[in-house]
Amino acid sequence: MPTLDPTVTDRLIDRVRVHATRYIRRLPARQVRASATVEELRDALGGPLPDQSEDPVAVIDRLADHAERTMTASTSARFFGFVVGGAIPVAMAADMLTPVWDQNASLYVAGPAAAVTEEVARTWLVDLLGLPPTASVGFVTGGQMANTTALAVARHQVLASIGWDVERDGLAGAPAVTVVTGAERHSTIDRGMRLLGLGSQAVLVDVDDDGAMRSDRLAAALARNDGPTIVCTQLGNVNTGALDPVGELADIAHAHGAWVHVDGAFGLWAACIPRLHERTAGLERADSWAVDAHKWLNVPYDSGMVFTAHPDSHRAAMGTDRAQSAYLEFGEQTRDPLEWTPEFSRRARGFAVWAALRCLGRAGVVELIERGCAMASRFAEQLAAEPGITIRNHVVLNQVLVGFDDVAAADVISAVQRDGTCWMSGTSWRGEALMRISVSNWQTDVDDVDRSVRAIVACYRAARGS
Repeated sequence: MPTLDPTVTDRLIDRVRVHATRYIRRLPARQVRASATVEELRDALGGPLPDQSEDPVAVIDRLADHAERTMTASTSARFFGFVVGGAIPVAMAADMLTPVWDQNASLYVAGPAAAVTEEVARTWLVDLLGLPPTASVGFVTGGQMANTTALAVARHQVLASIGWDVERDGLAGAPAVTVVTGAERHSTIDRGMRLLGLGSQAVLVDVDDDGAMRSDRLAAALARNDGPTIVCTQLGNVNTGALDPVGELADIAHAHGAWVHVDGAFGLWAACIPRLHERTAGLERADSWAVDAHKWLNVPYDSGMVFTAHPDSHRAAMGTDRAQSAYLEFGEQTRDPLEWTPEFSRRARGFAVWAALRCLGRAGVVELIERGCAMASRFAEQLAAEPGITIRNHVVLNQVLVGFDDVAAADVISAVQRDGTCWMSGTSWRGEALMRISVSNWQTDVDDVDRSVRAIVACYRAARGS
């Protein structure tokens, strides 16, 4: 079968290098928006399954030529939608090696290097983020599964504390678990609750003007509650970037016997910034934390981590029944990654994280996060100088909310996206439609911000008719 001929590998690697290099070199100058329609992409890549094998190099050329032409350049320095990082070169290179090695990051014996890079990266991350040195970790797809895993561990512990074994007996007949969270939590919390059979009727706690949970309102909510409880806090409101006072909230919650989780998908990285230590003080007193590497650490997708301060509960909630899996070979003195995540078999995500941390070091990570914050502040300052444009949030991290007088935000956003200089999305916050700018890419510099501001202002003036 010619398509599986191992001698073709060198040709394929050469072609991938050509396509990758071309894409990267064109990225600074190209429009950020996609240049073709979904119908054109379906026509180019679709059709019936071929009856016969095709030349593998031709297949790669076809994929690269058509896919690249229709891509939104989310790795561009001027992509400010959602909370999307880029991929720093060393992490991208490590990620390219990952499928070549094709390690199954499930058991140590199946992928020793995969298991140990996760182990080492865990040590570096808990030090960098100020988490308990004994915290356990699971390398997952992203914030959704990090939050869901943390909630599963929390569910285990709060029910075990009153004598209920949820792994053995399930939830039928179990005492109800109450989830308490801020009114502006991320939707992955609600989705994780549904996936775990906890329903979606969380107790919602009022937030302050910036969207951070209020400590006094949490205390009042917990005073009215009885039974096993999980409190979900947040570092990095997805609209405003606001940081919950996690240390204070943790103390209140623990006084009521609750588990405290921190959704820090992008905001947990603020913990490594010295000037923000007061805003993140006490986060180590929580019980679990979620963070993405594919956001502000700029590691390729998909890459997230869940940490817990209770390794025994983490393993109890995620581990497999060894007696039932007698064919597996577990290590006695080594870490088996499958015992810490919902996945059994998976790709070795730790390689790219290890490479990023090793290359950047503490100073490099701090500079990466600080630069994102500085560029977000520059956006806010320059846009606010234009009459009719106002900034709706206090810019504490990398999120900027922009309002427009006399025109709909959606019209300005659509015009900016069509223009192609930059790309950002919209949101609704406190009943108002706004433009939302998220600065997460390692390449974004002053010139990128200034070019983007000029494009936004021009589109706003055109929409306003001025």
